[in-house]
Amino acid sequence: MHVFVTGGTGHAGSYLVPDLIAAGHEVTALARSDDSAATLSALGAKVRLGDLGDLEGLKEAAAASDGVIHLAYRADLLPSGGLAALSESELAAVLAFGEALAGTGKPLVAAGSIGAPTNEGRAARLGAPVSLGRPATEDDPALADGPLHAGTLRARNVVETAVVGLAAHGVRSSVVRIPPIAHSATDRGGFLAQLIGLAKDKGFVAYPGDGENRWSAVHTRDLASVFRLALEKGPAGKTWHAVDDEGVPLREIAEAIAARLDLPVASIPADELMVPGHFGFLAAAVTLDVPASSAVTRQVLGWAPAQPGLLEDLDNGHYFLPAEPS
Repeated sequence: MHVFVTGGTGHAGSYLVPDLIAAGHEVTALARSDDSAATLSALGAKVRLGDLGDLEGLKEAAAASDGVIHLAYRADLLPSGGLAALSESELAAVLAFGEALAGTGKPLVAAGSIGAPTNEGRAARLGAPVSLGRPATEDDPALADGPLHAGTLRARNVVETAVVGLAAHGVRSSVVRIPPIAHSATDRGGFLAQLIGLAKDKGFVAYPGDGENRWSAVHTRDLASVFRLALEKGPAGKTWHAVDDEGVPLREIAEAIAARLDLPVASIPADELMVPGHFGFLAAAVTLDVPASSAVTRQVLGWAPAQPGLLEDLDNGHYFLPAEPS
């Protein structure tokens, strides 16, 4: 299958492109710069220079392919236009792909994000206790507000309904929802890396309240395989959950980080999250309770995660290696 991929140089994309090629697919990936083009070529992909703002170019690339996997988003829009601009851009891109693929039965797989399925399970208001909710499932509808910690991913939920709706127009469309933590040896800016950096700065590892709020997670290599399986055999109009760890208590994550850094671990009461401001911009995020199930994804797609789980990956030590010189 000839697959057009956006976001091929990102954290997930850098695992997806080799996974697709290893499975026998031909990949053409979108690149905004010569550096990105060189990276994609090194991964084994053909390169199409362009960007997400060129809707006619996206249509052309999609029409020339046997299927599309859409991972990229326009982070450059956030400083000036915020989430509204990002949402508008995302919607325009997936509708362009849908127009090109309409009536063909070809697959379009887009990235979404996992959030809590009930208000009770979402992040507590600052100063209120954390409430625990049921695990999110593949049958839950798209969440318009999504996880509070992931502004860029939050806007991606806006496109879920549009992507799934393309199934009615002859597109084998589906959404892969990504959990709040996607971990790997190449993760440099995700939630785990931020928690580790914060612990180093503060001299201890903290968690809110009793730390029982849970975070779903997946190794990025296993995440890539969900996108591939959805492309290869996923039915139209479905959502998939790329979740290995259904929900790891934040306290256990903090304790694992503390053990590696040889630092103390401490609880911060919910009503003190902003005073003295230990978590800073992560204050709302750390109260999230976002467990999620992937039972349907495993059964229908035959997905079987094979990489280390979250705590095992932390124990592998790569998150604690000295930073490479820039």
